[in-house]
Amino acid sequence: MNRVVRFHETGGPEVLQLEELPVPAPGPGEVLIRVKALGLNRAESMFRLGQYGVDPVLPSSIGYEAAGVVEGLGQGVTGLDLGDAVSVVPSFAMTEYGVHGEVVLAPAHAVVVHPARLSFEEAASVWMPFITAYGGLVDLADIQSGDTVLVSASSSSVGLAAMQIAHRVGARAIALTRTEAKKQQLLDAGADAVIATAEEDVPTRVAELTGGQGARVIFDPVGGEALADLVEAAAHGAHIILYGVLDRAPAPLNVGDVLFKHLTIRGYELFEITTDDRRRAEAVAFVTDGLASGELTPAIDSVFPLEEVVEAHRYLEGGGQVGKIVITVPGD
Repeated sequence: MNRVVRFHETGGPEVLQLEELPVPAPGPGEVLIRVKALGLNRAESMFRLGQYGVDPVLPSSIGYEAAGVVEGLGQGVTGLDLGDAVSVVPSFAMTEYGVHGEVVLAPAHAVVVHPARLSFEEAASVWMPFITAYGGLVDLADIQSGDTVLVSASSSSVGLAAMQIAHRVGARAIALTRTEAKKQQLLDAGADAVIATAEEDVPTRVAELTGGQGARVIFDPVGGEALADLVEAAAHGAHIILYGVLDRAPAPLNVGDVLFKHLTIRGYELFEITTDDRRRAEAVAFVTDGLASGELTPAIDSVFPLEEVVEAHRYLEGGGQVGKIVITVPGD
């Protein structure tokens, strides 16, 4: 039998169960993966709660990221062999595939042979954060050497990935975090400067750090009332990329700043990149090259065994992590 993470009702982490199901057979265009490690994301938490925008079909599987070994190939799958070490790019709906389990199916277009230098735990930590950051910063905002990038929720796996991508193209990354509690960890992770948003005036500090110019790119998953400060801190012609809504409070907006600074405020989802074959291939190539060179390195905060999946979700929702939460799956 095969243990799979599922839930029969929406709710907190306690609704998750490890259920024994038959090992599936790969259909046309599908890959069967024996999983070694899972990556946990805020998306899974929101999906489990019924707040993700796509309602789960109950009982529901869950999970976007996994790394493991190819154990079966469906008809028409090319470019992969049995035994390949692979990881999964989030490019499908969790109502179609959920990859948190011991042996799972994934669509072939989502399965990537990852660089050999990565452990399975690292490989399970790559695609959601790095492609999310790549899509917002490189594909949409076209960051350039010398740009200043403000990164909100900077201690998240996406925030840390965004700072690494900014550095890879020669830009400067300013980390935004609520208090100074994570300041040293963020500096150690590569932030060029850290602003504690609950303790400092964000526009004033950004002006000080940029010689009064402001930030040309702002990468934000929060929204809410803090958006007003980000608009004020933006440079003329800046791009504000909104990729989440952690704060659902109405966002005040200085329309004059937007107008006279010629700002672009853009809502963005990872799936704009990963469901487009050309853009997904470009993103995977960019990230793979960075991983192979060591310029990009997944940051892992903590590791839980599969049996503690509920505790892993609780830890995720506590918000204390700096980097990715990974779940390991025992071998045969």
